[in-house]
Amino acid sequence: MSANLLIRQLRFARSEMLRCIEGVSEEDAVKRVEPMNCISWTLGHLANQEQYLWLFIAQGKALYPGLYKLVGYGAPASQPPLAEMRAVWQAVTAAADAYLDTLTDERLLEFMVYKDKPMGENTGTLLQRNIFHYWFHTGNIYAARELLGHTNLPEYVGDMTSVAYRKD
Repeated sequence: MSANLLIRQLRFARSEMLRCIEGVSEEDAVKRVEPMNCISWTLGHLANQEQYLWLFIAQGKALYPGLYKLVGYGAPASQPPLAEMRAVWQAVTAAADAYLDTLTDERLLEFMVYKDKPMGENTGTLLQRNIFHYWFHTGNIYAARELLGHTNLPEYVGDMTSVAYRKD
């Protein structure tokens, strides 16, 4: 699979997650339907993965160094404000995109290095993992919204024009 197609798929997965949180109030975004995390946590959690992969590992920088402690895997449950997590997510994904736009098919086969050791998966596989992570948590958000009593939720997958299959 080409870098161009994977990056378009990531951007589509992001847009579908945003479509799923459209119209969520700040109040509902911080409600936990246990054992799930709240919607705002989920948005921050996805930003955290992108920051880790595409900023920290790939470029040696972190826009939000404390993000992992707030919304990282295994961290205690938290309920950060949606507006704050959305701003963090937007900044992180914009910075990630600057890096992702440099990837080539050849670079997807390379292994990024962390603590002087190659990562366990090549860059292309990490990109796929990031895409699948979005779909997993978009489903969580949808379920949380249903349990919160939200109606008129997005159905199925949206307009795929931006990711229609084509030979790159």
